[in-house]
Amino acid sequence: MFNYKELTKSYINGKWVRGESEKQYTLTNPYDDSELSTFPIASKEQVQYTYEVADKAYIAWAKDAVKRREVLEKVLAFFTDNEEEIVRVLAEESGSTYVKGKVEVGLTIACIQEAFKYVDSLGGRELPEVLPGKVNKAYRKPLGVISSISPFNFSLYLSMRTIVPALMLGNSVVHKGDIQTALTGGTIIAKAFDEAGIPAGVFNVILTKSYEIGDLMIEHPTVKLISFTGSTPMGCHIGQVAGGLLKRVALELGGNAPFVVLKDADVDQAVKAAIFGKFLHQGQICMMINRIIVHESLYDKFVEKFIAHAKGLPYGNPSDKSVVIGPLINHSQLENALGFIEEAKKDGIEVLLEGERVGNILTPTIFGNVSPNSKLAHTELFSPIASIIKVSSDEEAIEAANNTEFGLSSAIFTSDLVKGEELAAGLEFGMTHVNDQTVNAIESSPFGGVKNSGMGRFGNPWVVEEFTETKWVSVQTIDREFPF
Repeated sequence: MFNYKELTKSYINGKWVRGESEKQYTLTNPYDDSELSTFPIASKEQVQYTYEVADKAYIAWAKDAVKRREVLEKVLAFFTDNEEEIVRVLAEESGSTYVKGKVEVGLTIACIQEAFKYVDSLGGRELPEVLPGKVNKAYRKPLGVISSISPFNFSLYLSMRTIVPALMLGNSVVHKGDIQTALTGGTIIAKAFDEAGIPAGVFNVILTKSYEIGDLMIEHPTVKLISFTGSTPMGCHIGQVAGGLLKRVALELGGNAPFVVLKDADVDQAVKAAIFGKFLHQGQICMMINRIIVHESLYDKFVEKFIAHAKGLPYGNPSDKSVVIGPLINHSQLENALGFIEEAKKDGIEVLLEGERVGNILTPTIFGNVSPNSKLAHTELFSPIASIIKVSSDEEAIEAANNTEFGLSSAIFTSDLVKGEELAAGLEFGMTHVNDQTVNAIESSPFGGVKNSGMGRFGNPWVVEEFTETKWVSVQTIDREFPF
């Protein structure tokens, strides 16, 4: 069992360190607001020190592939052995239902397993000979120190998605998860690597807030790359500051995922997929279905079945394994969702299913005949609110799907798989899934967005490019003739 009191310190230079800021943070259960723990956050001076030790620590780590593999094996065992306990903590700390928690830990384990395929990928690769007697090699080298910043919604996986490849490719990491999920997005991960014997300074977790440290995780001179998952406005800020310092970024930002139901789609299967892709984790996922776009010939049938299914979703305490709809992460998020609903009503948008506030839970709310140009259709709802748009043709459906500043994930339902793939390739999103919902992550596939949804790609081998640099080394084996 995890003791919350023992996991509320930062992990810096191989030691568990109490925060030195005068400010404290209280970790609460989003279902009932009960206190899990209260602790002081890390100070700016502590974070500055963390970067200094990380910059020194990665050099030996990068040279020791055997040690990296040994640590990876032990980290894998930690998450495999403690899966059910971590799912329990996800429920208590982030409001994750049992299904969502199992999905998240499963993705985390898959991320670790995939890393075994590239943990030994540093070093040189010989290139074709062009000049006589010149041996050319492309060396893959670690970047150095990487800043990792993750959100509350998939706190464990979206942290590990950066931490694991960054470390296994020879870098050191300074990680800050959203403090609302300090355990699953930070200290449980540190506990795994600590027990695995990672050398001091190579991996560090800081429990702090941005108002305490400012832009230090971007601006510190040792930082070579900032990996951030979160809102588009914050991602733009990070990109602007990092760009001015010529630092690399990997950004996964907001989304407005369309779920397109073409006129030849299997309605029953589309409804099942849409329910999962809309209401998993109460809609608090950047890839979550935000707009459901349905051909008019199927609209009434789809709406009827979708409402009936949504009405039957059990809600309540996420620690109950039967619950599908749990609480939103905090009161502010809940008030935002209620505000979206009231504004949509004022705009005259049809309410197909009226949601209910039950404590910190919002039950499914469904709007119909939503205009693709409405504010509702252009807002990332991040809650169990569904917008259904009616279109008169498949062409109009694709046009409506692309009518957004975002470009993360998307989906198309059709019985014509050839047409579906052709349309999928043309959608302006980093990822499109035919006859599936929008929430997908596979470690051997390129994960990332376009437009205002970010830049960079996770997944092997794309993540290897993100977290390393390539250097050309040539060796002249015979004397070369020079013209002067």
